[in-house]
Amino acid sequence: MLRTFRRRQFLQLAAAGALTPLAASRLLAERPNRIVRVHSPQNHEWNFHSLDSFITPTESFYIRNHFAIPQIDLKQWRLKVEGAVETPLSLSMDDLQKLESKTKPLLLECAGNGRVFLTPPVRGVNWQLGAVGCAEWTGIPLAAILERAGVKREAVEIVLEGADRGTVAEPPSPGPIAFARSLPLEKAKQPEVVLAWGMNGKDLTTEHGAPLRAIVGGWYGMASVKWLTRILVVDKPFQGFWQTLDYSYFQRVNGMPSLAPITEMQLKSQIARPALGEIVPAGKPYTIVGAAWTGGDKIAQVEISIDDGKTWKAAKLTGKPVPYCWRLWEYEWPSPKPGKVRVMSRATESTGLAQPMERNADYRTYMIHHVLPVDVEVR
Repeated sequence: MLRTFRRRQFLQLAAAGALTPLAASRLLAERPNRIVRVHSPQNHEWNFHSLDSFITPTESFYIRNHFAIPQIDLKQWRLKVEGAVETPLSLSMDDLQKLESKTKPLLLECAGNGRVFLTPPVRGVNWQLGAVGCAEWTGIPLAAILERAGVKREAVEIVLEGADRGTVAEPPSPGPIAFARSLPLEKAKQPEVVLAWGMNGKDLTTEHGAPLRAIVGGWYGMASVKWLTRILVVDKPFQGFWQTLDYSYFQRVNGMPSLAPITEMQLKSQIARPALGEIVPAGKPYTIVGAAWTGGDKIAQVEISIDDGKTWKAAKLTGKPVPYCWRLWEYEWPSPKPGKVRVMSRATESTGLAQPMERNADYRTYMIHHVLPVDVEVR
């Protein structure tokens, strides 16, 4: 049945939220490329179960849009740098590409990745596991533009504003607003913060933010503003819609919850294979595979449990560690025994910090990074 399930039927059911996580995972294991979560605006996730390489192909990379894709005339487009700077700038793409460019791999993860697994259900795009990916980005460090503009001493944050605009129903916005997020000046000057016009060796595509987008290594994807049109240097912390009413969580200060903007990615490991509900052949070696990542430190180890967390065994980390990217891993399950099995993966940073087993409710509908069990049947 799964192999004959038509792609159009799957997209219709997935977009409508009519598939349970179990049913959708079984079907995702059969489907290539991206899955539609919302038709308009575009919100597509890739099939994480197909993970087989360090770099995610552009055609598979997830798409997160808040509004319709803006129409931009590259000949007229300019990147404006304003606010607390000595020299305001208005830069064309030709101006930017005359500067020394760099190419580096960086991971992006939507702050709501894995939301469909929260119970009870919450508002927001029902991402499964595929709102994450690692790509090679070509562009210039944001620091180079800030240096050219001359940041004034009183500056504290850098606001990145995109060309996409619209009205938000919940929570209600004050009329049409642009998508904008800020970075502390110290973070903005780091080499992992890039203004990119290229992705995986080719020009950036419109759906991924062309002509120019920010890539903020180590932070959740909402910081990597697409269709970038303005950089505003400010002397006070930015309190915009996407910084406070949305993309925020409760931080405990002196025992009291206080809203704070979502920033750094949390430690996480995800299982790509087996998929939820998969039938695993009994008595034959099976390779469990996945990826682990974190926002600031290195992945020290990944452990696997095939007995509902009673015991854990080390998985093999593959490749070399790359800053602000994921680490792929695999575990050889030598001889699966018949029955229902709960598979789990758990990552640990080099600092000793381990991935939590339980969900932190203070994170609201975001930062889903606790251990997610994968129930399979061996037969």
